[in-house]
Amino acid sequence: MSPLFLYTNATYTVLMAAIDYLLIGHVTQDLTPTGPALGGAVTYGGLTAHALGRRVGVLTSLPENMGAVIAPLRVLDVRRIPAAEFTTFENIYTPAGRIQHLRARAVDLSISALPDGWNNPAILHLAPVANEIPLDWVNKAVSGLRVATPQGWMRQWDAEGRVTYRPWLHAEYVLPRIDAVVMSIEDVLGDENLLRQYAKLVPILAVTRGPAGSTLFIHGMPQHIPAPRVSEIGPTGAGDIFAAAFFICLQTGSDPVRAARFATLLASDSVRREGLASIPPRHMIRAASLECRIDVLTQHTTET
Repeated sequence: MSPLFLYTNATYTVLMAAIDYLLIGHVTQDLTPTGPALGGAVTYGGLTAHALGRRVGVLTSLPENMGAVIAPLRVLDVRRIPAAEFTTFENIYTPAGRIQHLRARAVDLSISALPDGWNNPAILHLAPVANEIPLDWVNKAVSGLRVATPQGWMRQWDAEGRVTYRPWLHAEYVLPRIDAVVMSIEDVLGDENLLRQYAKLVPILAVTRGPAGSTLFIHGMPQHIPAPRVSEIGPTGAGDIFAAAFFICLQTGSDPVRAARFATLLASDSVRREGLASIPPRHMIRAASLECRIDVLTQHTTET
């Protein structure tokens, strides 16, 4: 299976086979009032990991001839499992809240499709959006971190594609096998008791709360991480940006509190912009690193 993109710059051209950060999940197309937009946790998380200097691999599922559509991911090594459809969501905002529909879905991501050379990344990030990741991925042996953003395991949809919440059926199986998890308070419909139950099953759980910051559970013990006040323009992708930054900090040895503070700064800054423009720029990464006294940038990082 060959990658979709060959990474090229002025000094070298290299097939990005060796990766540091592996994301599993569907790249999505989000239908918006201004037209289709590229989305999905692997999109925002992968581009954030790249901004932090990681060599990123993405295992996803897409139809053929989608290179132009997913051109913003050209800096990542994207491997495609063939599908007839592109996973597509439509969000309709009403006075009573958001109504979401799943208009199309690509295929499940079999662990057997993992390319040679991708078996032992520093970070294995399971990022389902439409229940596309089979459970055998949580037992994948890696010497680094096995992490998850489980939103897509807590969704169901009816015959018309209307997406609704469903209880995470396999949480008690998955969480003890994961090193760190990031989820939103919205993923559990605000159920604080359920979050506390989850926090007892995984070493580190970060729960994002939008402008209210996040709650970091370390072995079940909570700590509030405040967020700076900002003027919000576009919140899409902020949780995925938080997650990638948080996981990378943990992998490089930062303590979870500093990691959460760093991730919060990047996510809070991201909502000042819309769409893929929300990916953290280099100057913001440096400023947040200095403020949190951490060093997560690597030599692979490119100037932005």
